[in-house]
Amino acid sequence: MGLPSLPLSSLFGSTYGAPSRWIGVRQRFTQFHQNLALSSAQLSDGRTKRAGVVSCLNRAYYGSNSDTDNSFFIGSWSKDTAIRPPRDVDIYFLLPAAVYQRLQPYVWNRQSALLQEVRGHLSATYPNTEMSGDGQVVVVRFESYCVEVVPAFALQTQGRYWICSTEGGGSYKETAPRDEVLMVETADSANAHNLRPLIRMLKAWQAWCSVPIKSFHLELIATEFIWQSPWRMWDFFWFDWITRDFFAYLYSRANGYLLAPGTQEVMVLGTDWQSRALSAFSRAAKACEYERDNLVADAGDEWQKIFGFDIPRTV
Repeated sequence: MGLPSLPLSSLFGSTYGAPSRWIGVRQRFTQFHQNLALSSAQLSDGRTKRAGVVSCLNRAYYGSNSDTDNSFFIGSWSKDTAIRPPRDVDIYFLLPAAVYQRLQPYVWNRQSALLQEVRGHLSATYPNTEMSGDGQVVVVRFESYCVEVVPAFALQTQGRYWICSTEGGGSYKETAPRDEVLMVETADSANAHNLRPLIRMLKAWQAWCSVPIKSFHLELIATEFIWQSPWRMWDFFWFDWITRDFFAYLYSRANGYLLAPGTQEVMVLGTDWQSRALSAFSRAAKACEYERDNLVADAGDEWQKIFGFDIPRTV
């Protein structure tokens, strides 16, 4: 089972002129994108949750009540790719260098000890809130949002940080979160601001179809893809083809690898998600045919199998 045995470029079609049919595509994908956007209340709630957590940690480590200092958003909140329903709010909290020095004498897994220390400070402020600290983060499970706090140490190289990894006895991992933001911003600006909408739609697919692929990996693959899409400079009228072609591109990346922006960390993609990419491509190809023939509801049925009910069945 697989995609048609054709060069990948042939999946993109050859007609660049605007078609005379496809009456539902622009309205459908415009509405879909609007439906995915976080509401003002959700944005405010996420910022409030972040502010409370940061204020607690600033009191513990800096003797300050600031709800913004020594912290910044990472992940979808920093890249402006968050969707509803609300997911996690991810933040870095920068610790004083003295904390690093204090933990150095620990013989075993000082990183785990650090996460538990941060968790302890937060538990004192939020005693009735479920929390955990493992891997790289401390997770504070508020009712509306989980705030994932990544304790970090700033390195001398600007924009680089050490964060915890508790695996294998513990170690520090170098990261470059601002390079990730710059990657998305650059590609989105250069491609008619089509990258961020595509990423948001792919996150809806990931959630609706329980796709076992990391959001970060989806973002990187979408960025690769948008640079070579023939339709990258057009508007939502072309998003039926853009999304269809992305699933073909994603399918072709199975068993490949990605490089993290900045650090060039190698990340293996595997194949666990490939069957879902194939299914999404097949349904999207059928939906594109329905869109071409102006069978709007039939197309909507196929799109909803991929993206869920946030994409409208009819327009």
